[in-house]
Amino acid sequence: MWALLIFLIVCIIIQIFVTYQTGDSKLTGLQHLSVNKPQVFASLQNILESFSLQSLGGWAGLESLHENRTAYKTVRPDAGHHTEAGEVSPGGPPLPDPENKLSLGLSQRTSSAADQTLLHINAPSSTLKPGSTCSPKSHILFLKTHKTGSSTILNILYRYGESRNLTFALPVKRQMQLFYPNFFAERFVEGVKSQHVNGFHIMCNHMRFYKSEVAKVMPAETFYFSILRHPVAMMESLFSYYKSLLVFRKSLSLDDFLDSSLRNQTLSVSKNNYAHNNLAFDFGLENNVTADSNDLEERASAAIAAIERDFQLVLISEYFDESIILLKHSLCWSLEDMVFFKLNSRSEGSRQPLSTTTAEKIKRWNALDWRIYLHFNATFWHRVDSEIGREQMEGEVNALRALQAKQANICLRDGGAVHPSQVKDARMKPFQSGKAVIQGYNLNPLTDMQLQKKCLKLITPELQYTLLLQNKQFPDFHL
Repeated sequence: MWALLIFLIVCIIIQIFVTYQTGDSKLTGLQHLSVNKPQVFASLQNILESFSLQSLGGWAGLESLHENRTAYKTVRPDAGHHTEAGEVSPGGPPLPDPENKLSLGLSQRTSSAADQTLLHINAPSSTLKPGSTCSPKSHILFLKTHKTGSSTILNILYRYGESRNLTFALPVKRQMQLFYPNFFAERFVEGVKSQHVNGFHIMCNHMRFYKSEVAKVMPAETFYFSILRHPVAMMESLFSYYKSLLVFRKSLSLDDFLDSSLRNQTLSVSKNNYAHNNLAFDFGLENNVTADSNDLEERASAAIAAIERDFQLVLISEYFDESIILLKHSLCWSLEDMVFFKLNSRSEGSRQPLSTTTAEKIKRWNALDWRIYLHFNATFWHRVDSEIGREQMEGEVNALRALQAKQANICLRDGGAVHPSQVKDARMKPFQSGKAVIQGYNLNPLTDMQLQKKCLKLITPELQYTLLLQNKQFPDFHL
């Protein structure tokens, strides 16, 4: 009896200690001095686990795990059920403390298995104001603009959707684009006419945007977003990538093309969409306007208003990592969901530096794109300030880069992108176009098949991944 009494007293003391350490204001396991045996033994088990973790990662690892457990214990009782990766759905943990780097996923220890788990748990799925809830979005329309880093975002969407068995609105007849440069139409989507698909989650292939037709395919709650790039850098990239097209073919240089175009003020050749206000064109707007057009300001205001009406988020390519973090918050996804390797990216040697004079010509020729870009570049940072804050944004960008560096060390044989001639696996060679040299990747030899599959998806070029999804969604398709 005395031994049992002493044992119970020790258990009570341990329970008080554990409760105090986790910051609870009252002893939930000790009601009227009675012992809740399951909670007592659960506390003992937690302590044993902590000592085990201490042997793996030292006290820093133990403290990190303890802080995370504390944070997750403060979730409201009605916040929803727990899902994988420590997320809570449809509710979530309180707003992370900006001073607590652990809550922002900034743990510096990443070498051990325990640390990998901590990094996974610490990555916040969203920023929530007190009393708000956040549920991951799965109905998404991404307007994939040209030469803006959009292929990398496409890969993020493909991997997320495929891993969760979401349905993609893919082009009919095994096409790679939704019949761009035509205005999008419902019939361009595989499965619509045959009614083999009950509904779609994600639409993200190249199209010329037409809201009323898109709305016939995507549900009302769909989240619409896109990405812009500085028109000067974008024009240089377009000229390099589409040099073989008739609109660029006869021009000896970009300056030659711009001088001729500014003199004539119009383009009559087919596929001039790549050569003139391509951003506006992709958004479904008329692109035949220059700095000398009398109605430039009126058309620019109308274009900006149309984009703001139809799209909840517009990203900026020049701030790609920040854009990915803002997208993460908007979609309520985890940091791991946003990890990427740059795809469809040119080698430095195929980039052409531009003079100030050439840059000014581009701004005049693509004056509508320039006005659109200036507006959404400003609203991007207003949104960062109002929804996240610069300090937290910096912390999450650093966390994202740390995760990507870690993933690159695991996956990539050469540490980064290589010249297409050096890509060992012919199936992973990216499509080449014009004068651009599009880089690819080589993978490290991995024995873990799941890890190998994850790495392979990260480097799969757009065309190959699109075909893979088409075969997966429509295995019985025949041309």
